Amino acid sequence: MKIMQLTPGTGHFYCGSCLRDDVLGRAMRRMGHEVTVVPLYLPQVLEEPAEVEPEVHMGGINMYLQQKTRLANYLPRWVSGMLDRPGLLRWASKRGNLTEAADLGEMTLSMLRGEHGHQSKELDRLVSWIDESARPDVILISNVMLSGIVRRLKAALDRPVICSLQGEAPFLDSLPESFSKAAWGELRERVKDIDAFVAVSESYGSLMVDRLGLGARGAKVIHNGLDVSELDEHPRALAERRPQTIGYLARMCRDKGLHTLVDAFCILKARGELPAVRLSVVGVRLKEDEAFVEAQRDKLRLAGILDQVSFAGNVARSSKLDFLRSLSVLSVPATYGESFGLYLLEAWGFGLPVVQPRHAAFPELLAASGGGSLCEPDDPASLAAALEELLLDEAKAQGMADSGRRAVFEHFNADRMAQNFAELCESVRQKRAPSA
Repeated sequence: MKIMQLTPGTGHFYCGSCLRDDVLGRAMRRMGHEVTVVPLYLPQVLEEPAEVEPEVHMGGINMYLQQKTRLANYLPRWVSGMLDRPGLLRWASKRGNLTEAADLGEMTLSMLRGEHGHQSKELDRLVSWIDESARPDVILISNVMLSGIVRRLKAALDRPVICSLQGEAPFLDSLPESFSKAAWGELRERVKDIDAFVAVSESYGSLMVDRLGLGARGAKVIHNGLDVSELDEHPRALAERRPQTIGYLARMCRDKGLHTLVDAFCILKARGELPAVRLSVVGVRLKEDEAFVEAQRDKLRLAGILDQVSFAGNVARSSKLDFLRSLSVLSVPATYGESFGLYLLEAWGFGLPVVQPRHAAFPELLAASGGGSLCEPDDPASLAAALEELLLDEAKAQGMADSGRRAVFEHFNADRMAQNFAELCESVRQKRAPSA
């Protein structure tokens, strides 16, 4: 099959959805499918070289300008083309505030309106390029926020579209109320254009089926998978990893619960049962995260333990693998409805147990893997107790780590994910045979 993946990029930092889509594309190519990955808005940032279209479509600068002024629609093509250059888009992504929903309501709603939105010119260019260069058998869109482009795509190409559901709800719910309500309403209409939906977890699928009004159409659950080819054949036992280290692997922001983990670490150190334990924090820190991260450092400094905590930014893949090999346990106590959490698979793959909040997808994934413990959400004392239990009982922790690793090889792996996607692609293709 010829499959096209449309995936928004971030410009300058790693994102779980991009990494998952990259792993999926690689695995489907190994199966013999022809997969074209097309970055939208900003260049993709991936951990290793990938087969991605070099050109960014619906570039973020042009999209922004068209939102702000109609004059942008009259820019000569050579000018708008220069604004889509990957280097310029990366530069702009580092200087713009790209993640604060409070500032993005109007533009989000316009993009969901697709052919009726301010960015319809960019949508037409994307459709023309696909029609002329790569007419696929099936189109995959990375999330439902891209549903605004589907009606125009299908009218021109007559190809089925499959949409992944992964992490949209927290962003939409954090928009200003008027924009959030309008965006959900627009989505409930736009999803009628989509042929099938894939949820990354049962819990998130149930939520989105309800919020989008999908009813009996539902969403097929295909858990995310990890490429196991790079995993250590025999990861070091937890008892050999010294000093004992708690790890955090996510964006350094409030939504991911870094503050909860820092508070829990302070509690652990004050108890004195684990005097040598350390905390290692790895993840991107965006401009809007600076004050929050400094506040966490201030707490640690006040407690006299800042020297026992390390912070590292958007590390390269080799450094991330070394980081995972050094840990005793991993925790990303997200405060919101996390749809999955690729960091769980990475921890399990490298022989680590996890401690996660008892909400969102975490109970489902830990039940399926046996790879860790649950604590109460947004509760530093509960998190500290769960971490302490595993750090003091290394036999129990090792059993959870071994169980999580088996789950990755048996279920949460890239080949299984790709096989399930390929079967769904073939199914929708047969149900909706194209006219051309």
